[in-house]
Order: sequence, then structure tokens, then C-alpha cells
Amino acid sequence: MNKTPNGYALLSINVIQEKKIIPNGFIKIRDGKIIATGSMENYEKEDGLIEKEFTTPLYAAPGFIDIHIHGLNGADTMDASEEALTTMAQTLPKEGTTSFLATTITQDKEPIEAALLTVHSFIEEQANNHSGSSELLGIHLEGPFISKKRAGAQPLTYIIDPCISTFSKWQKQSGNNIKVVTLAPELTEGTEFIQHLHQTGVIASIGHSDAVYSEMVTAIEAGASHVTHFYNGMRGIHHREPGVVGAGLAHQELFVEMIADGIHVHPAVIKATFLAKGSERMILITDSMRAKWLIDGEYELGGQKVLVENNTALLEDGTLAGSVLKMNDAVRNMIEYTNCSITEAIQMASSNPAKRLNVWDRKGSIEAGKDADIVLFNEEIEIILTICNGKITYKGAN
Repeated sequence: MNKTPNGYALLSINVIQEKKIIPNGFIKIRDGKIIATGSMENYEKEDGLIEKEFTTPLYAAPGFIDIHIHGLNGADTMDASEEALTTMAQTLPKEGTTSFLATTITQDKEPIEAALLTVHSFIEEQANNHSGSSELLGIHLEGPFISKKRAGAQPLTYIIDPCISTFSKWQKQSGNNIKVVTLAPELTEGTEFIQHLHQTGVIASIGHSDAVYSEMVTAIEAGASHVTHFYNGMRGIHHREPGVVGAGLAHQELFVEMIADGIHVHPAVIKATFLAKGSERMILITDSMRAKWLIDGEYELGGQKVLVENNTALLEDGTLAGSVLKMNDAVRNMIEYTNCSITEAIQMASSNPAKRLNVWDRKGSIEAGKDADIVLFNEEIEIILTICNGKITYKGAN
């Protein structure tokens, strides 16, 4: 019986680092960590590492981090089951995603609490026994503290005003794992709620909001630093009333999430946003629902019927209901739509979310000492190999 290797040496690859690419480079991995990287000119063989040399031109990037994902492959965060979270964690490496935030949807308090408790136990289980699947880093609480006018696919019935006591209870139930909260700042107690989030180290993200510009400025001053799926589910821009979108473009304090599928936001608008914000303040997300990786048909989101056809997920009334976007496709689309560099695209898919979630010390770049979360892809951004925590979790065609 073969002994499980304690490491790998990935050879003859283009290593994408934060500000540059090392052509014909290598990465050494041991015991779940990156121990060295550099040019093949400086490579030295090391005992105990299985060498994997690649003959076709491949890029190695830090694994993608999806901070806004509801589900995929038949599973959803709101299923509130270990099985659903396991399905998500095991499927995500197919698209190069090595870490994620399980994202909730507006519901009654009991289903939300069930989801939070399940995530808490799953994170503890992963910490004790990391199987090599995508790592669940926490929770993105999307709703229920949002605007009914800008609800989108969020169920109207369960929307409530921001409530610090309710959130505090939820945060405790989650094991302090709620990392991002999407809210509408114009609601009653919205400013106080943002201040509380900011003071407790939680990202206050403006989304599903009808806020006018002055309300956005107040929110930013209170500590808001993020905008959920930019352009979707929010007051748009007008040249005399900038709204949520105008504030997002004008204020560099705000990071903006982008669903780069060409459906939620027109490619020209994605390009304009990139020119305004730069790669430093944009984060690629999928906002995907359970139909991703499955065939077209009828599915469910937040208790609502969703029809999926031609890469588009819609409620029965035609409202967009999340996406079926894969992260490697988001990276490819971003390069195509904006003509950004591959390093800038990876910054938006890996580095920026790692920094936002305060895991930059161990994720988001290929550096010695960090977690060996690595994705290898070809020039078409097709996933060839995904490594999570030093373990090969997905092999594509090469």
C-alpha cells in the first residue's frame, strides 16, 4: 500500500504572484503549506516531495475565494445540513475555488439559525479533520436586514429592520463566524447597526438597498466598506442623485463585488467599473445557487421556484435569482471584458477576498508559509489541477 505523500513539487509552471509572474517556475508543498517558490533555474530536488512536471503552458494561481455563494450541485447553505456543505466544499475545487463563505438568504429566523448552527459545526469539523476540500471560512449573511423595494430574489415576507440584539444572538450561534452582512443602511437603526458590525470586525456590506447618496455617505462614515453584487438589487446611478451605485464608484473606501457573467451586469459596465475602481477594489463572486454544475431545469432558492436556462436563473416573474457562474469563468470573463492582466484578475478572485476576510496571512497568494491552496489552469482558464491545503482535490483534462 502506497504511503500518502507529504508534499509535491509543481514544476515548469508560470507562477502568478501578487505583482508579477514567474515564468517557468516551481512551487514546493509540504504538510499543507507552501515551503518555496521560484524559477526552475534555482530548483533543487527535495526528498519526500512527489515531482509533477507540466509540459503544456500552465498558470499556477492562489486558489479562488468565493465570498458570496449560496449553493451548487444540488446543495444550498439554507439546507442547513452537513451533507449540503460537504457537497459545496467538495465540488468547488472543480472551478478552482479553495475557500468560500456560505451565504444565507432572507428567511424566517428559525431556518437562518439552523443554517448558522450547521456552518458553525462544519467549520469546527473541518478544523479538526481537513479532508482537502474547499475550506469554509465563515458566513455571508445576506438579509434579512434589507429593503423591500430592492429585494430582488430575496423573499419579501421575512424582511426586517436591522436589529443588533438579533444579530448578536446569530453571531453567537454561528461561533462568531459571520464575516459579512448585507444590509440596507437607510432602514431604521441602519447606521447604528453598521457601527456595531464595524466595531466587532464584521464587514458591513451595502446591498438590496434603496439608499440615496447622502445615506451612503452616512453609512461609509459609520463603517460600511463593501457593496454586495454591485449594480444588482440597489438604487442605480443618476447624474443628480448618485445613489448606491454612484457612491460605490466615487468612494475608494468601498470594495465592490461583481458577478462577471455578462448577464447580471453588461460587459461594458463591468469594464467601466474596472476603469473607475481598479483591481484593488473589486472582488469577483459567483452568487451561485444550487443549479450550478447541474442541467437546465426547475430549482429552488429561498423557497421560491427558479427556472434555469441558458446560464440564467430566474424567478417565475423574470427576476434574476442568483447565478450558475463558475469562478474560473468569472476570471476568464473579467479578462475578456476589461482587458485586465491575468495578475489583476487573480487579485480580484483571490488576493482581495483574502485580505477582506483577514486571512491574508495564510491565503490569497503563493508565498512560502501560506496554505497550499493552489489552482493550475491553461491559457483558456480551464482548471487542470486544484490543490486544497496541500491535497490534490481535482484533476481536469490536461
